[in-house]
This record gives sequence, C-alpha cells and structure tokens, in this order.
Amino acid sequence: MSDSLETPLLSIRDLKVAFRHQKTVNEVLHGIDLDLYAGETLAIVGESGSGKSTTAAAIVDLLPGTGRVTAGSILLDGRELTSLSRSQMERVRGREIGFVPQDPMSNLNPVWSIGFQVKEAIRANGIAHGRRAVTARAIEVLKQAGLADAERRLHQYPHQFSGGMRQRALISIGLAADPKLLIADEPTSALDVTVQRVILDHMASLTREKGTSVLLITHDLGLAAERAEKIVVMQHGRIVEAGPSREILENPLHPYTQKLVAAAPSIASQRIQATAERRGIEHESDQNVVPAVRVRDLTKDYKIRTGGFGSVPFRAVDAVSFDIPKGKTLALVGESGSGKSTVAKMILKIEDATSGLIEIDGKNSAGLSGRELLDLRRRMQPVFQDPYGSLDPLRNIGNTIAEPLHIHDVGDKPSRRERVIELLDQVSLPQELASRYPNELSGGQRQRVAIARALALKPDILVLDEAVSALDVLVQDQILNLLADLQNELDLTYLFITHDLAVVRVVADNVCVMEKGRVVEHGTVDEIFANPAEDYTQRLLDAIPGARIPLGGGHN
Repeated sequence: MSDSLETPLLSIRDLKVAFRHQKTVNEVLHGIDLDLYAGETLAIVGESGSGKSTTAAAIVDLLPGTGRVTAGSILLDGRELTSLSRSQMERVRGREIGFVPQDPMSNLNPVWSIGFQVKEAIRANGIAHGRRAVTARAIEVLKQAGLADAERRLHQYPHQFSGGMRQRALISIGLAADPKLLIADEPTSALDVTVQRVILDHMASLTREKGTSVLLITHDLGLAAERAEKIVVMQHGRIVEAGPSREILENPLHPYTQKLVAAAPSIASQRIQATAERRGIEHESDQNVVPAVRVRDLTKDYKIRTGGFGSVPFRAVDAVSFDIPKGKTLALVGESGSGKSTVAKMILKIEDATSGLIEIDGKNSAGLSGRELLDLRRRMQPVFQDPYGSLDPLRNIGNTIAEPLHIHDVGDKPSRRERVIELLDQVSLPQELASRYPNELSGGQRQRVAIARALALKPDILVLDEAVSALDVLVQDQILNLLADLQNELDLTYLFITHDLAVVRVVADNVCVMEKGRVVEHGTVDEIFANPAEDYTQRLLDAIPGARIPLGGGHN
C-alpha cells in the first residue's frame, strides 16, 4: 500500500529519548527512524526494555517521569509533534492519535462506570456536545467495538466486565474520535488466545473501515507477522532490522531477529522437532507402569451467592480424568474459566474435590492429614504465573529458595545455604543473587527463582500454572528450555497448565483440552495438532498467533 504513497502519515527521524536521574542522563532511544503510511499496520517488536513502549509514549508526549525527547523529529501528517505546546498536544491525542494500552484493568478507573469513562473521552475530544448526543455516541462506539447490549453496559463497572470486554471498552475509547493513527501497545497480551484473536480481528475490521493506520507494539513476532504488513525490530533502544513481515520471518538477517524467530513457538517448527527428539521415549512403554498422577472423575462444585440470602450450585470441574506417566509432561489447556487451575488446586490439595479420585504414584491422596499431607506436598510443588506476586518482596532470594527447607525441617543452616547455591546453579542464576530481593530481578530471573524454590525439596512432580505466560518470548524460550533440561536431568513429571497451544507443542507429550469444566479431547501432542476432533480444539489451534502464516524454508 505504501508504495503508491509519497508521504507517510507518521514519519520519525533520529528520535532520541533520555531519562534524568539526579545528575546523570540515561539515553534509552538512540536515533529511531520509521515511516507509517495511511491505512497501513506497522508492528514494533522486541523484548521488554527494547524501547517499544517508549517510542509509542514519545509519539503522544506521555513519557513517564523525567523522560524527554532530546533530539529528532516526529511528523504526523506533515506536522511536527515535538514542537507542540501541552494544550496543542492534548488536542492531537484522541482526535488524531488514538491509544489502546496493555492492561485494561489498570487503565480503567474501577470506581467509574464504563459509560462515564467513554463519555469523558468523547467530551474531551469534542466529538459530541450535549448530554443526549454524548450518550448516543458512547453507545455507538461501544457497539462498534463489539459489545452487545451497549445501553446496559454503559452503567456497569470494569470489574463486571471480562478481560475481553474491558479491552473492547478501551478500543472504543481509542477509536471514538476516528483518529488517523491508532497506537496499540500490547493490546491483548493479558488475554486468552481465542479472545485475543476475536479482539484483534475486530480492531482490524474497524481500522480498515475507517482507513486508520495502526502502530502495533508487541513482543510476539508471530502475532506481529500475522497482523502487520511491516515489522520493525528493536533491541536496546535501537532499530536492528525492518522490512516486510514475511521477509523478516523467512529471512531474518540480524542475530537478534533470528533469536526472536527461533524463540517464537508458533513459527519455530525446527524447535518442535528438536523437542520431540529430546522427549525421546515412545508412549507405548508407559502403558503398564503406574502413572505419577492418576485422576478419575474429578469434580468440583461451588455455591454461588445470589442477590438475596440464597445460593446456586456451580460446577467448575466436571468428571475430569487423565494420567501423567512418570517423567512426562501433560498439558492441560483451555480458555480462562475452563477449570484448568481448579484441577491443579485439587491435585495440590489446596482445594478439596467434591468427588472423584486423585492418586499420586498409586496412592489415594484423599483424606490425608498431618505428616502424610506434608510428605505429599514435599513430593509435589507448584510454579505459578506471576513470579513477582508469588515471591515475598521482603525476603531475599536466598531465604526465599530456602523457605521450603525450613518448613519441612530439612538440614541445618550450612546445608541449606549449600542447597541454595546448588539450586541457583541448577536454574542458571549466579550465586550473588542470593542476597538480592525480587524487585531487583527481571521477570525471567524471578521465574527461575520460583522454579529453584519448587525444586528445593527434590520433588517428583511440578505443577506449572501458566508459568511462562507473563514472560517475553525470548525469556519464555529460556525458561521452557530450562524446564526441559531439568526434566531430563531429574526425571521430573510436569502438569503444565496453559491457554497457549503454541507453547504446548514445544513442551508437552500429551494434551487434555478443557472447556466449561470438562475434558473435551485428549491425546498425544502430534494427534491433537494433526487431527483435532473437536471444533473447540480447532479454534484454539487457529487462534495461535502466526499459525496461519505459511512459511517457506526460513532461517536455520
């Protein structure tokens, strides 16, 4: 599209951004150049800290703290944005540049209704005047964003919306004034892949109808290639590669881009084959062996309070059955609300089952208490999604990793210290990190600490609940490789809970697909990916970002 247009809608030249800390100035963007044409979608990709979001914030003059544009030019439709006054820039935001941020829950005020917040944006941008006209426009933009029954939704609050609905509300705010440019900063990273696809499809149809240009910020190269005509790859505040999406995927030239391509589960077919070879042992050999975990007809009912004093039953897990052979990985997959995490909690004895059987190495886990329950938990450890939320910010890393040893009264102080050093080495972290605190570590380092803590008691089974979903693709790749190496070295059994089938293809031996509390399909990874029997499974497969892109030879 851009070939027939001489002047880009957005043109950035030699953009530099710096943050001042006391007397020092830290430059974080080092001469960024990019062009985005009318009606075009351009994706900026890179890991956390690469400068993607800083570039977006500089365009709309919303750099945090002491951040400042120190050099360069940002032209929007031929108009220099860096020289505008605050009031002039406020008129550009919303009217000419729309913005969809990453986390809808933290970007919507929890004490204001959705309608109030949409109307506030409409008034601020001068789109409509008068109470009735503003309300009518608010209903219109919510409907355009795909929210059914928009009149009623106006009066609801963010906590009454699902994640996908909240993201639609933010899209409606971003597009309310029909801007020329929409900046979408990781707009669906917190959503299930099926919801993500619906939201991105709808955003694409809206922007296409209005001829809006889109600047998509993401760490997911597969998603970028599927949604954008062109890709810009950033690392350490610099653009290291740029070009048409297909070209970037099939022939990445820069070593960093090659790493991103190799780390993206949805497009790295050579890694899937390598992982299959690494798993090695054929499934037939497991059939006559007692599984590490056996689940039969597992059911969990809750009572949900109604408006009065009564309650209604809700079945979160409905007659779920599966086996996990020793030393293997079972992936439990499905959308949010499918019952995956509830199954994990019952296996870990965090929740009691309403009915059904859970056996660990052939032993029924029901009715255990005291010492027996403690022994079970020693053999089976969890790793959760949010490594920052699951680590005590007031405990240093050494004490965090040693905590299970204290609880189970394992060893003395010198032996525990020695075990902590051994565990740090196992998860490829330097020993000096033992004296640091969680806020001093990156997301990937924190997740390695969480894994080290889970391994402290030498368990046989790890329950990994969305353990890599919050991580950048490169860090995710490192953690998945670490888990595979640890499984081979220690003969660990994994229950891997995720909504992302691309990751499943890389790590799992067998798959159970859950929908609305039930297992709707199960089989080996190859069986599920090659011949899904259920429409629901096919929808999950279709929703993998980048899965629909037919690639050629690619980079090896």
